[in-house]
Amino acid sequence: MMKLDIYDHFHKDEREFVDRAWEWVVNAGQYHETKLTDFLDPRQRFILESLVNRHPDVHAVFDGGHADAERVRAMIAPDYRALEGEDLKMKVLSISSGDQKFLELEHGDYMGSILGLGIKRSKIGDIHVLADGCHAVVADDISAYLHLNLSQVHRVHVMTDLLPLDKLQVARTNFEAMDITVSSMRLDGIASDAYRISRTKIVVPIKAGRCRVNWKVEEDPSTNLKEGDVVSIQGFGRFKVLETGGLTKKGRYRIKVGKYA
Repeated sequence: MMKLDIYDHFHKDEREFVDRAWEWVVNAGQYHETKLTDFLDPRQRFILESLVNRHPDVHAVFDGGHADAERVRAMIAPDYRALEGEDLKMKVLSISSGDQKFLELEHGDYMGSILGLGIKRSKIGDIHVLADGCHAVVADDISAYLHLNLSQVHRVHVMTDLLPLDKLQVARTNFEAMDITVSSMRLDGIASDAYRISRTKIVVPIKAGRCRVNWKVEEDPSTNLKEGDVVSIQGFGRFKVLETGGLTKKGRYRIKVGKYA
């Protein structure tokens, strides 16, 4: 049985995933099963890693196509099974087009078109928007379907190709950097400056559970942020606290945030 104390470390919204992940770990430890997961976000990876570490006879590997992948697949196995060099069943869906409008397409356009074909988000890894196209890391089992059926992205006609993982081209994250000064490191204060809306308005989605800090639901507007934190609020986009500097003469914090372009 799952030890109930595991729940103490996680948000109530995460319990369903905690239960599933613990089941994978127990099955590997007790029944010698190997499990290949779908793509996990960084928070799910953290949860799974912490559960794997609780079991003495289980280990796991994670891969998302490149060293800094945000979304990764995991393979969980009994600890006697070697996992180095294990194939985690991923392909690169390369998307290109002869249409000039193609160059204006953004991450959300590609994501929307892929999900519009009835594909679950968990089957898609990182999407890299490149200067001349897009490389999306996808689960092997849906790659052929996407290759056959993805012909349009945001009304632009596209062509696709399937490539092995070692041909993946990685996009550098583009940030729109902003220097702001805030009276404290509170989430609501920094978010209201980053999104350029009033603090009163930003508190609403936070309290409604639509905010994540480092991929974990955060409903408390007074939570303090620190350097490196990634904040996303549904409907507003994402930003990262890039640097926290010193104090101004008036005792305000100087910080640099980067909005994901």
